[in-house]
Amino acid sequence: MDQEAEKSSIQAETSEVSNSDSSDPVTRVRNLLFRQMLVGIKDGRFFLGTFHCIDKQGNIILQDAVEYRSTRRSSPSPMEQRCLGLILIPSSCRSSCHVDCAIEEQLSLLKF
Repeated sequence: MDQEAEKSSIQAETSEVSNSDSSDPVTRVRNLLFRQMLVGIKDGRFFLGTFHCIDKQGNIILQDAVEYRSTRRSSPSPMEQRCLGLILIPSSCRSSCHVDCAIEEQLSLLKF
């Protein structure tokens, strides 16, 4: 019985240490879940959606995504948009990535 209590206290201490470690990649990604994210790609388009996940290769999945792209200058609106839903953005195409949150929170997400 004492061994079981000792194991559970060790597991609790380990989980507390891992939760306090903000440089852990999993913790950092969890902080991004369900946040509005604006992702730019190399051809000039932007996608705004809710961050859903990222894989080992760095591909990002956004849900409820909207695509924004520039149109001709003769058009009354300089940007055209269309609703896409769930999309995957390959890391090879990504040029920028912005998360919608307070400045203090952005700085804490960048700390390593």
